Amino acid sequence: MQSLIKWTVDDYHRMIEAGILADRKVELLAGDIHPMAPEGPPHTYYGGSFADRLRAALAGRALVREARPITLTDSEPEPDIAVVRGGWEDYRDRHPGAADVLLMIEISESSLKKDTEDKRIIYATANIADYWVWDLTAPQLIIYRHPQAGDYQLVSRLQQGDIAPLAFPDLIFSVSQLLT
Repeated sequence: MQSLIKWTVDDYHRMIEAGILADRKVELLAGDIHPMAPEGPPHTYYGGSFADRLRAALAGRALVREARPITLTDSEPEPDIAVVRGGWEDYRDRHPGAADVLLMIEISESSLKKDTEDKRIIYATANIADYWVWDLTAPQLIIYRHPQAGDYQLVSRLQQGDIAPLAFPDLIFSVSQLLT
């Protein structure tokens, strides 16, 4: 049985530069090109409003990126929100890599399985320490922390209480307020 061809990040970039993917909303995950689901209004609202809150709270401390690529070893996901080190000028010639990521957030409606399975493993393998999935269907906030051996060792499912990003323990959010 033949196996499928896995694309490298360089292959993916060449396809983008050649215009092959110009009319497609896709991302590279573990060497495979995956379609990205269209956003419904709740997804757009929660992602945009939370990104705005993060920008206001982290001004001058970190860059908040929405639906922009992050380059990993064999993946180039476009997380709904990524909080990364530095500012826009640091990424003029490259996308942030795993070492630049302080917090990764996915907003999930129809993409919950991909976000909690495929992306969870990809982000853990890349040693991204703090990964949040905002499950709009439950609603709940799923927090993945402490990556080791290709998976997260700590998983919390929250519907209430307070949460702070690992990189910014002074930035405390009420989970119940985030989910309403």
